Amino acid sequence: MFSDLNNKRVLITGSTAGMGLATAQAFAKQGAKIGINSHVATPGLEQTLGSLRQLGAEVEFFQADITKSAECSSLIEAFVARFGGLDVLINNAGGLGGRANLEAIDDEFYQHVMDLNARSALMMTKYAIPHLRASAKKSGETSCVISTGSIAGREGGGVGAGIYAASKAWLHDIHRNWVKEFTGDRIRFNIVSPGTIDTAFHDGKSDELRAKIAASIPMGRFGYAEEVAPTFLFFASHACSGYITGQILDVNGGQIAP
Repeated sequence: MFSDLNNKRVLITGSTAGMGLATAQAFAKQGAKIGINSHVATPGLEQTLGSLRQLGAEVEFFQADITKSAECSSLIEAFVARFGGLDVLINNAGGLGGRANLEAIDDEFYQHVMDLNARSALMMTKYAIPHLRASAKKSGETSCVISTGSIAGREGGGVGAGIYAASKAWLHDIHRNWVKEFTGDRIRFNIVSPGTIDTAFHDGKSDELRAKIAASIPMGRFGYAEEVAPTFLFFASHACSGYITGQILDVNGGQIAP
């Protein structure tokens, strides 16, 4: 189904664990050339790289703190130097960044959360555009940017997570702006918007709270990273979604209606 992803050059930020790693594994099974990324070389990294290669991928790790614009530029250039170009950028890095009620938010907290979720995607995309444009021109197909949004970007997030939710809503919206600017260059922009997925994001929650959240989901449980990953394959595949851009695909077990 995704045979056109074979040998596609795919850079996935925030991809040494969780949904990012599950997505890298999904692309590896299709024979893609993959760059995984984290701001640190995590324990077990070599084992992770080895397991991805066993799945059929040509894969490389790129360490970069993409809350810093200069490191976004360096990451793109390092990936292109290694693989000779870029076909698919997946802006997956991000996170809650902490919780703070409105009256406790200061400039430092605001900037940290926005750098983590907004600036990172903005600058990664900025520096990727010339390479994505060149890829589309050479292949005659579309290249693409896929970003990880959030259910919080639609419904506002929990108490203390307002800036996180706003940063994801910002990401949802700016993709639509990029559609207007770059569709002529044959670059597509889509969002994968997970609901409550059983990753480290929810590790601090009590069993009682997790049960309450699960009960609010029509499917009655948290989702799994492996259930989110195929949506990235769908958006990356020109054969499957070459006429789809500016869209948000919710993966949330019915937790909220679009």
